[in-house]
Amino acid sequence: MTTQAPTLGGRQIRLLMFGLMTGMLLAALDQTIVGTALPTIVGELGGINHYSWVVTAYLLASTASTPLYGKMADLYGRRPVFLFSIGTFLLGSLLAGLSQDMTQLIVTRGVQGLGAGGLMTLAFTIISDVVSPRERGRYQGLFGAVFGLSSVAGPLVGGYFAETDWRWIFYINVPLGILALVVCSRVLRLIPFTRRDHSIDWVGAALLVAGVSCLLLALSWGGNEYAWGSGVIVGLFVAGAVLGVLFVLQEARVAEPILPLRLFRSATFALANSAGFVLGLVMFGSIIFIPLYLQIVRGASPTRSGLLMLPMMAGIIVTSVLTGRAMSRIGRYKWFPVVGAAVLVVGMLLFTRLEVDTSLWLAFGYMVVIGVGLGLCMQSLILAVQNAVSMRDLGAGTSSATFFRSLGGSFGVAILGAVLSSRLTSELADRMPGAIAQLPPQQQAAVAASGGADVSVNDPATILALPAPVREAVQAAFVESLHLVFLTTGLIAIVAVLVTLALPNDKLRGAGPDGATGGTDGLGGEGPAPGGKPLTKESKQEAAAEMEAKSQTML
Repeated sequence: MTTQAPTLGGRQIRLLMFGLMTGMLLAALDQTIVGTALPTIVGELGGINHYSWVVTAYLLASTASTPLYGKMADLYGRRPVFLFSIGTFLLGSLLAGLSQDMTQLIVTRGVQGLGAGGLMTLAFTIISDVVSPRERGRYQGLFGAVFGLSSVAGPLVGGYFAETDWRWIFYINVPLGILALVVCSRVLRLIPFTRRDHSIDWVGAALLVAGVSCLLLALSWGGNEYAWGSGVIVGLFVAGAVLGVLFVLQEARVAEPILPLRLFRSATFALANSAGFVLGLVMFGSIIFIPLYLQIVRGASPTRSGLLMLPMMAGIIVTSVLTGRAMSRIGRYKWFPVVGAAVLVVGMLLFTRLEVDTSLWLAFGYMVVIGVGLGLCMQSLILAVQNAVSMRDLGAGTSSATFFRSLGGSFGVAILGAVLSSRLTSELADRMPGAIAQLPPQQQAAVAASGGADVSVNDPATILALPAPVREAVQAAFVESLHLVFLTTGLIAIVAVLVTLALPNDKLRGAGPDGATGGTDGLGGEGPAPGGKPLTKESKQEAAAEMEAKSQTML
């Protein structure tokens, strides 16, 4: 059972947007702010063997909780579920700041992640309840700006508090969260709630979360904590596969599955998700190495390296906004991901020309190319999936697109990390003996005592502190290794070009440009122009459901 979306005034919508954007900023910021301060935190709390869990616990909890928040909001209403997510995030932040050892910090980061899953998901769901569908692009642009801001502000704020008091990385969330809590609590009272009949497939959710967690842990630990062929890693992969099979069997038997298997009969759905997986591998698997280049080779601090990534973030945000508007005007989506994947191929191949002495401005140009490619692909593939499914499957379809892209990113980090490690070991073996031979005997002994050629790229500060000949050898070896990484991603991106070329060139559903401007509707948006289609109650409900599906996309 559904009702017509409520009408809020302009001031109320602005207040609501302010509260929702503040909540989203908290969740997005905590994905980037902690990494910069981790060495300082580990230095005070100890537990260096478990420091990676500070990040992993947050990501696992937020990923696991995200698919459930949408249906919980349908069952119990937007306001109580959203306030629960803010309250949970605030509790986790406060306890994380009070942590006295690494175990406490890991547990409280998990609590934070549990709340963060709802902050990002429900923001888009709530806006879909109160804003005209034709106004969606404007609000999506604002939410996109929040993610761009967090990607730059996170390392900056984290670096500052790492030098003063790292606990304020978590305490700073408290006043911002309380502000979001008060604003959203007041405005959300104005949105009526009618209970919608939904059932939650708890067994399927548990199997999916458990299976994905096993895969993510295997990909995260493989080659780092344990050897790829160790019993732990093999066992995690086997467990992930078995749980995946059980999840498929569960989805085939329940009336309302989390991921309806019949959706894969659609060529567009299957191909768009395949392309999303490949592009996720390229995107997440390669972008993480660019800040390392800036820190190891250019000598940038973690804080400054975040600022130096701004050209790529600007390329993503600007191109995403323009792509969304262009697709709405043209009414088709196919050639946007095709061109985007092709631009990514060019961007990755340009990065194979990166050298130790490459101008920063030239590197910025390469970043912009990759940002433009990603901006062309990200939104268009999600739209292709949504356009291929029916209204009742819109949420499941959108979440599947997000899932496959994230899974591709996890595989990319593991595969390309192994490529980098293998090539770096070979390059260091060739370069280090000659570099060490240039040192005085005392320095040679000191370098040998510190590990010699056993250099970790995850510790740029130690690399920069090495004697000049050794440091230059490590930097040259790292850059040569990056060439192979970006060449690999460029070749993989060609696969994405081929997959997107196979996409059907379907027309986007909904009213064309003739029904997009002129007049006003009851939601405060623009009504149909003369000759255009009016926005009916059914179309409002359809657009609200579509926006609810998009709530999972941004995560």
